[in-house]
Amino acid sequence: MKAIILAAGIGSRLEESKPKCLTLLASGMSILEHQLSALTLHLPFDQIVVILGYHKEEILGKFPHLHFLENPLYASENTSKSLLRGLEECQDDDLLWLNGDVLFHPSVIGTILAKKRNSMLVNVGSVGEEEVKYRKDTQGCILEVSKTVSPAQGEALGINFWTKEDLGRLRRNLERCAAQDYFEKGIQYCIEEGLKVWAVPVNQELCTEIDFPEDLEKANQLLQSWKRE
Repeated sequence: MKAIILAAGIGSRLEESKPKCLTLLASGMSILEHQLSALTLHLPFDQIVVILGYHKEEILGKFPHLHFLENPLYASENTSKSLLRGLEECQDDDLLWLNGDVLFHPSVIGTILAKKRNSMLVNVGSVGEEEVKYRKDTQGCILEVSKTVSPAQGEALGINFWTKEDLGRLRRNLERCAAQDYFEKGIQYCIEEGLKVWAVPVNQELCTEIDFPEDLEKANQLLQSWKRE
């Protein structure tokens, strides 16, 4: 298995000048440090590829041994194209991929990997306008995923697993995406072709995306609650 972290974007909504993945949390660790710490419980460090773009030198200064690919068009492309670049090195292995702005409890990685099938980590509940939403059937298969799903059953959390047998289809559908599409558009194309993609629900207190200053405050609160476990 390999893993890809999508960390090429600017992340201007957090109101910081540095790459979002380097945002420091209450633990004293950056978002990326937390992600790498959790991922290396399940796979070797050299099997993790980080897609870089904005201020990549600053990230590499903090993580000189990082295995990375560059998206030089990060300012005009979104996660669909960053993920497509990552697939160049991940063609023959099962793949776990995640957004570079997600803070998650280490246990959620084991939760999604245990399913051993094409999956999206999700929560259940009300969802804000800016979040990627989903709708699933009674068996737990994703029917629809985008920012405009209505009614939504919850948020797609940006952590996903794909089997190597279906990576070719994912790659082809990411190629269909426009430059500014999120990778979820490629997943939606796969679903429309009949591929089963499963929702893996987790508690809202175990995973959160960090887009805005208020999200950072929530993330730090979650870290404090995990520390008390």
